[in-house]
Amino acid sequence: MGKICAVIPAYNEAATVGKVAARVLEFVDCAVVVDDGSTDGTAEKAAAAGASVAVHESNRGKGAAIATGLAWARAHRCEGAVLLDADGQHDPREMPRLEEAFLRGADIVLGSRMRARAGMPPVRAFTNFITSLVTSCMVGRRITDSQSGYRLLRVDTAGALRAAGSRFDMETEMLIRAARAGLVIREVPITTIYGREKSKINPLADTFRFIIMALRLIFTDR
Repeated sequence: MGKICAVIPAYNEAATVGKVAARVLEFVDCAVVVDDGSTDGTAEKAAAAGASVAVHESNRGKGAAIATGLAWARAHRCEGAVLLDADGQHDPREMPRLEEAFLRGADIVLGSRMRARAGMPPVRAFTNFITSLVTSCMVGRRITDSQSGYRLLRVDTAGALRAAGSRFDMETEMLIRAARAGLVIREVPITTIYGREKSKINPLADTFRFIIMALRLIFTDR
């Protein structure tokens, strides 16, 4: 198997990103933290932990940070890229589970939290249920956790998905385009660690972005 890297989008995550990056590097060949316009020293903490760092001078959104990270992975000739959040909610010890499904021929391995929802904030659980239901209808197969940020992508196919979203909607759009392109999507169960961190998802604004994205794909496929 070729190189596997970790792509970690981060915005003002200095309190956790160093620990996340250090733990991730126990399971992958390399890691890049994309500092999306942070003002709290996130980039410095990531670099001190051994990760490569790409910096956005201003906040451009999670989708844009993922795109930058995937471009870095392609430039460094990585075969796979594990996407995970910088706030400590995703357990790096579960990476081998994603890699196992990847080795069986998947183009995207999606970590699904829906078998272990204890502690998930009710609003997030509801919006995730709705968006996953709509996504499943659009792709013609069941997707249980379309908003999961923990996933492993085949780098040479991820660049062709043309996801236009620049924020959280990009993650769902990527799945829809992958399914339409005939790529193999598999899900594996994961746990999620909910602490005192404040989610950067805005339920109202990001659900509205999801609706706009879905309508765009339904009526224009652009």
